[in-house]
Amino acid sequence: MQMILDTAFAMTREKGFANVTARKVASEAGCSTQPIFRVYKNMDELWGAVYDRAAAFFQDYYELYPRMGRAPFVNLGMAYIAFAREERHLFELLFVSGGSRRKGMYEILNGASGNVVYEINMARAAGCPDPSDLFMKMWIFIHGAACMTLTGDYDLSDVQTLELLEHSYQAFMGTNR
Repeated sequence: MQMILDTAFAMTREKGFANVTARKVASEAGCSTQPIFRVYKNMDELWGAVYDRAAAFFQDYYELYPRMGRAPFVNLGMAYIAFAREERHLFELLFVSGGSRRKGMYEILNGASGNVVYEINMARAAGCPDPSDLFMKMWIFIHGAACMTLTGDYDLSDVQTLELLEHSYQAFMGTNR
């Protein structure tokens, strides 16, 4: 069971979720399709397991991502943009392709640790009168930047990205007062 899921997940990371078919997974795993359907009742079940693994992978990625910024939402944004750049296919699966979503974007971002709630509370403590509105503005900006990495239209360094996010936070904070 683990080998099948590991193979399907690795294929998703390398080639994209659309390439995860029973025949291709079996070929990569060096087996027939029979073991796949002994473990999973159908491909939807395997795809769901791959999706859940991708969501957990993002959580681990975020938890391990170095904290560079001091302003709320900046570290979450840095990790999200880097994830789009480094894990293109997983990013597309989790945050772009609406048809395969099992969880909402907020649920994935917030995770079991309450990542978004933490950032919202941090903004509130910094004096933001409407931190949820600030999060929405920042998130539209952050998601746009991350999606630009998929098309090759985002080529800012981490230092430039950090500066851009901190400046954006300050600008959006100014509109919330």
